[in-house]
Amino acid sequence: MVNRVGHTQKPQNDLRDEAQNPIENHGIIGDMRSAALVADTGSIDFCCWPDFDSASIFSALLDTPDAGIFQLSPLLPDARRQQLYLPETNVLMTRWIAKDAVVEVTDLMPIASDVDDLPRLVRRIHVRYGTARVRMLCRVRHDYSRADTQAQMAGEDVLFTALEQPALRLSATTALTIEGQAAVAEFQMKQGEIAEFMLGGAGDEQVKASRCDCDLKSTVNFWQHWSRHSNYRGRWRETVNRSALALKLLTSRKHGGIVAAATFGLPEEEGGERNWDYRYTWIRDASFTVYAFMRLGYTDEANDFMKWVRGRMGDCCEESTRLGILYALDGREELPEENLEHLSGYGGATPVRIGNEAYKQTQLDIYGELMDAVYLANKYGEAISHEGWKHASRLVNELCESWNTKDVGIWEMRGEDQHFLHSRLMCWVALDRALRLSLKRSLPAPFEKWDKTRQAIHDDIWDNFWDPELGHFVQHKGSKNLDASMLLMPLVRFVGASDPKWIKTLEAIERTLVRDGMVFRYRNDDDYGDGLEGDEGAFVACSFWYVECLARAGRVEQAHLEFEQLLRYANPLGLYAEEFDTHGHHLGNTPQALSHLALISAASFLDRKLEGSQTLWQP
Repeated sequence: MVNRVGHTQKPQNDLRDEAQNPIENHGIIGDMRSAALVADTGSIDFCCWPDFDSASIFSALLDTPDAGIFQLSPLLPDARRQQLYLPETNVLMTRWIAKDAVVEVTDLMPIASDVDDLPRLVRRIHVRYGTARVRMLCRVRHDYSRADTQAQMAGEDVLFTALEQPALRLSATTALTIEGQAAVAEFQMKQGEIAEFMLGGAGDEQVKASRCDCDLKSTVNFWQHWSRHSNYRGRWRETVNRSALALKLLTSRKHGGIVAAATFGLPEEEGGERNWDYRYTWIRDASFTVYAFMRLGYTDEANDFMKWVRGRMGDCCEESTRLGILYALDGREELPEENLEHLSGYGGATPVRIGNEAYKQTQLDIYGELMDAVYLANKYGEAISHEGWKHASRLVNELCESWNTKDVGIWEMRGEDQHFLHSRLMCWVALDRALRLSLKRSLPAPFEKWDKTRQAIHDDIWDNFWDPELGHFVQHKGSKNLDASMLLMPLVRFVGASDPKWIKTLEAIERTLVRDGMVFRYRNDDDYGDGLEGDEGAFVACSFWYVECLARAGRVEQAHLEFEQLLRYANPLGLYAEEFDTHGHHLGNTPQALSHLALISAASFLDRKLEGSQTLWQP
């Protein structure tokens, strides 16, 4: 038979020509320095090492197993497979349930005591019932599978080396051999037996398979301790907690930045060219993430991100206060794009890109998201420093001069720059939050200038982005189109959620951009495209923004139903990629921070509304 991405499926344990696993068939493990995707087939088919934005060592998800894979599974082709996380952790368990055997593989990346320690992949297979034959294959392919990686025995371990690449070592509690520059093992296991594998830096003394049990216990303790600091006690607690755990995995313990997603190259359109690299920190996405963390009581993460931002702003001199759109976690801003022509792409979607040239763009909305995060961090976390306020003030003063210019907008359009509504809206947010913060903290500021600019932006939005003939707001000046980013207008408190003009806009969005609760960002068949061929899927974050808008507008029962429907589109582990296809399957990079933070916001507000609602649902 043929699977969703158009590859002929092979038997589960035949790695010579195995189909790519669908995006939603993956869980994620990580140590807040790197991360790996684990499929329900038992394969780690995506991992960048040693950092989120380092070159990949396993790239099977974007090509074939020849591009790098770490497979560990029993030979039970007729077994039912399940994945789950150990409660309140990012420790993943994959289970095979067959008539004559029950086998589980536990995967994790231990949390190092030192943030500079190299990541380690720990894999532990346990036969719970019966007997099973087990096969392991570890094929490391350095530098996005471009380097010539050699495997060689180093005592009982296997060493993977490539020119000018970091060497890795695989340790195991069972005998390893080498076949085709890969480490392999095949062995029989009976009930109660455990085999363990650990992959890490070649010179790392902690890479010993015998210590896997100790790493498992300490990692479970770490995540459970972190999870129990959440102050969320409402409905969908497990779902909200899973989203928080996913966001935490995407944070950098060392730097404090937050990556937009763990992956690159996963397409927004099957077989298309909309394939981007999201392993970087966008000011916008990370600022939204700070809001989600603070909603749940995680102020340390918010404070760490503010320190990371101060590092970026501190690099600006007095004459130039330009805030970058996105950065590598170590602060690099120049991230030129490169096509990996040797990779066939997920489902044939090419080119596979690394780097992201959005860093060259102008996106005025980032000032609003950042100042909103600064305002909230001051409200719930650490107070802004003297230097921090100086930097923030310079940015706001700069915005007073530039808010009325064109940019590419929140969706990073690759067409002509425009005066986008969302950019204008977030410029208003930047001035509004700066004024609120300065007044609340008695901080020095040019109040008259900022207030005058805030009012000018407010008037500009109503005068130039409200179309009286259509009866709704429009995407950009001169446009007749709708844009799902408008859903943020009541969420940032620019317009009342029940204002008649906003309700008309919400109804227009429903008619045009909403399909069974899944919301598209915009329609490409309109007179203004995004500069790319083809169409994309429905955007997960916009779908949750829609739920929150419904709840804020008083349509609580409908919001509740739409929210429950969206929860069914998650993968079995409660994770979301960036988009949905027409069948509700996952598209785009995964797990996507923006998707999960929007879920947290919608769940938090909807729970409060349901708590106070006494009405019954009616069809």
